[in-house]
Amino acid sequence: MNPVWPLVDQALSAYRDSPRLPHLRARLARLEGPLRIAVTGAPESGRTTLLAAVVGEPVPGGRIAVEWPGGAELVEFTDGDPSDVDAVVHLLPHPGALPDTDPVSTVVALSRADELGGGRTDALTSARRVARRHASAELGERCQDVVAVAGLAGLGGALLTRAEVAELVGLAGLPQSDLASMLLSADRFTAHPGADELVGRLGLFGVRLAVELVRRGFGDSLGAELVHASGIADLREAITRNLVERAQVLRVRSALLAIGSALREDPRPALAAEVERALVSTHETRELRLLSALRLGRVSLGEADREARQLLGERGTAPNTRLALSGEPYETFLRWRAHAEDGAFDHRQRQAAAVVVRTCEALVSAGHVR
Repeated sequence: MNPVWPLVDQALSAYRDSPRLPHLRARLARLEGPLRIAVTGAPESGRTTLLAAVVGEPVPGGRIAVEWPGGAELVEFTDGDPSDVDAVVHLLPHPGALPDTDPVSTVVALSRADELGGGRTDALTSARRVARRHASAELGERCQDVVAVAGLAGLGGALLTRAEVAELVGLAGLPQSDLASMLLSADRFTAHPGADELVGRLGLFGVRLAVELVRRGFGDSLGAELVHASGIADLREAITRNLVERAQVLRVRSALLAIGSALREDPRPALAAEVERALVSTHETRELRLLSALRLGRVSLGEADREARQLLGERGTAPNTRLALSGEPYETFLRWRAHAEDGAFDHRQRQAAAVVVRTCEALVSAGHVR
């Protein structure tokens, strides 16, 4: 049984005569449904384009739901507060302030990564460095990961036709001086026959990137290479790793936050204490935050980093998978308890090691052995 159900029953009982009951019941019923992930962002941030690029096919605008492998669905929010979802992919055209988000359940996409590099073909490389820098700094404290993407190039790659590939191969065969002049601006490029369709499909940056990829020998796999180079593959991995694979944890947290929202509007002191205790004591949430911090370099445990990430569930949460780099569970527990008490570690490192100790305790108490 889901461990949050007793609190759900208490909440439904506490609000049985409240007008908030129907909304609360609907929110809590989603504990057994798919993980709902909102795609949010300011107008012109590229929500619809990015959503289509992630799923690899065109999608209609507006608030829609798209199924995601692993029992999840992506929902585009055009306005309002996505309070009835379990996780968020938030689009920032450029690094900046995030709205009020839950760090445990948020992934940030720098959605105009090509602009961060001035539209050059190596713009994504520069944008990835920017994303890593912000992920390891203040922005990273507000989310699970920061990923640089060029949505239109990624979507264009997924939908690229044979005829369009042939056009791009032809462009790549032009003399460099002629091609550089053509691709200097969208106005110059679209003055050539057939160029409008390519710019509409890929954007000018996407055309430049596609031509560069053809020249590197990727003509036969151009669509897939564009998807990869655009950062869309990285974003899919971030969504899967940080959100979908932790769906149960995030659904439970979402249910607790929904109860907490009702409590703020219509207090029930006894229930509030139980919910607060559950939110604070959820070890799986601490695992997620520490895993993100280790991966992004906000915390380092030196040579123990790799084992810590494995134990925290980076490669999967099955006990044998967690223990794949370790010895017997009890020996692992003793080793990590020593790390948590190691005077060579600073306070933050010892706190991080203590989270891993709690993970090891759970493996030992459950009787799991390799």
